[in-house]
Amino acid sequence: MIMRQTAILAAALLMAATATAQVTVPEMVTIPAGSFTMGSDDGGVFADEAPRHRVTFTKPFGMSAGEITNAQYEQFFPRHRALRGLDAGISTADDDAVVNVTYDQALAYCRALSAVTGRRFRLPTEAEWEYACRAGSSTPYWTGDTLPASEQRHQTIARDYAPADLRADGFAPNPWGLRGMHGGVEEWCMDWYGGYTDSPATNPGGPKEGLYRVTRGGSHHTPVKYLASSRRMAMIPTDSHSLTGFRIVETDVEPVTSGVSAVPAADSTVAKARMVWRTSADPFFSEPIPFVIQPEKGSGTPFYGHNHQPAVTWCENGDLLAIWFTAEAENGREMAVLQSRLHPGASEWTPARLFFKVPGRNMTGSSLLTDRVGNLWHFNGVEAAGDWQNLALALRVSPDNGATWSEPRLIEPRHTRRHQAIAGPIVLRDGTMVQLCDAGPGSHDGTSIHLSADGGQIWNDPWDGAPLPKFGRDTTGTTIAGIHAGIVELADGTLMALGRGNSIKNADGRRRMPMSTSSDRGKTWHYAASEFPPIDGGQRLVLMRLREGPILLVAFTDHPDRTPEAERGMTFTRADGSTFTGRGMYAALSYDEGRTWPVRKLLTDGQSRRLSGGAWTGEFTMDETHAEPLGYLAATQTPDGTIHLLSSGLHYRFNLPWLERKE
Repeated sequence: MIMRQTAILAAALLMAATATAQVTVPEMVTIPAGSFTMGSDDGGVFADEAPRHRVTFTKPFGMSAGEITNAQYEQFFPRHRALRGLDAGISTADDDAVVNVTYDQALAYCRALSAVTGRRFRLPTEAEWEYACRAGSSTPYWTGDTLPASEQRHQTIARDYAPADLRADGFAPNPWGLRGMHGGVEEWCMDWYGGYTDSPATNPGGPKEGLYRVTRGGSHHTPVKYLASSRRMAMIPTDSHSLTGFRIVETDVEPVTSGVSAVPAADSTVAKARMVWRTSADPFFSEPIPFVIQPEKGSGTPFYGHNHQPAVTWCENGDLLAIWFTAEAENGREMAVLQSRLHPGASEWTPARLFFKVPGRNMTGSSLLTDRVGNLWHFNGVEAAGDWQNLALALRVSPDNGATWSEPRLIEPRHTRRHQAIAGPIVLRDGTMVQLCDAGPGSHDGTSIHLSADGGQIWNDPWDGAPLPKFGRDTTGTTIAGIHAGIVELADGTLMALGRGNSIKNADGRRRMPMSTSSDRGKTWHYAASEFPPIDGGQRLVLMRLREGPILLVAFTDHPDRTPEAERGMTFTRADGSTFTGRGMYAALSYDEGRTWPVRKLLTDGQSRRLSGGAWTGEFTMDETHAEPLGYLAATQTPDGTIHLLSSGLHYRFNLPWLERKE
């Protein structure tokens, strides 16, 4: 709200300064009064377009023939010129559609133009936008069942954007004279994003409140199937990137809001009572149980075939909270973050429910943290479109065990690399919060570190902008070696991280899991070969400090498909001193701040069972010498000492006495 008020005040000042200047008003076309059927019954990933419903507009209104251009926007906000071509040279010319504007900045332009001209401009409602886009058509596009190649730009999910012609006259006009309605740039609408009803509506303006503002039309890098007239997306209002701009309407009609809130209600199933934790010294390892449970029928929770990349934390009420993404494909816009809970004393996790979703955005990278006073922190990547390179980093906080959450706040607002959140944030002894993120979308792009010394208000990536180093033994650089890294603070304040990929050869010439250490809070890192074998695709490690003091590593002995057979497996020692070769997930303990790891244990109780690991793991056999072979790991330790480890689909429970006990 403060940011919004600041933007409006700035606009007012600029309006006063330009009131006597000549201002170019965008070309406006008249949209006739009338009715149409809004939405679609396409279902699947487009389920939010249903139900179809009748919408009526009682008066004609004006709409800008094209999207607002750089030159038009910069009449009021000249500082925006510095943002032209920010990504891949997109939107550099005066008559290119303006991009890199937030919702409030688009709104400020409308108010500035209104003040100078004495006319009434605003952003279009979602219904006005779709009505104008269809221009009397009922087909997927105003052009018919397909969109001609001449109307397309780079209609594909891309990690690296390419320059595109964003001039309005580069698109053909629809029958009502509007250009670039399918593609060009996404366009801000004034509505809060919310669900439809089947009730007829007159001059509708969406919900009365919400978390996300609607965008429409898709962009120069949106797949064609997402460009249809009915397609819906949304953004965090403070977000901006090179895919989104806006057009305006001129009308004296005040849209009618529904009176319904699109802000999620408090979760009444979350208990408020404070858990009394009781520690047991008895060693235990519980049979793994699934935590990815299909949602209840009729719940409306999206659930797809690929469920992956979990995070987990404990709550003051005794609940375990797990989150993960669900998607058809890992780079898909349909991706949503789901949640499940394990209540105290329960033997099964609750069915999945929606946890976090910015409509139409890829959500790769989630993490959870319980701080020292019981607040829950949720970090999540938010893509500009699809894939997982151009991410902003969002933060939410819950003071009540996750019953309610704050509005998502962008703590790393640029959509770029280094922002894919990794499970396992920590709080240093001095209160500094640490969130690691993958530094890029590739398997050898390393890990970035993000720090907040003021309770999560301001975040900083200390990276100096240097390219990735070669990650060799006894070298230094400014990025952690290995993606999906875990991190701990050592007794002397040094930060130590272990990661996947960027393997470093030891003195014997063998590839080892890379270890990175920093004595200056992540500004520079020293690289070394750890004593552990490297891990690979479909695998993510856990590195954490246990409440009892030791450092715990959970990783994999090898990769079942990529490690040469001669290098597979690790040697483990039984209680009688005999050894065996084990394969799969193991735990290691260090009692001397990572210098040695005397305890190594295969994560199995020795019983033979067939299990389903989900995601990339699939079916596997656990027995005396085999543990789970693949999985994206996340872990937390509850105050009773139980270590809760999640793989891609399974929940493991054990404690330190079990790890230390020789079998």
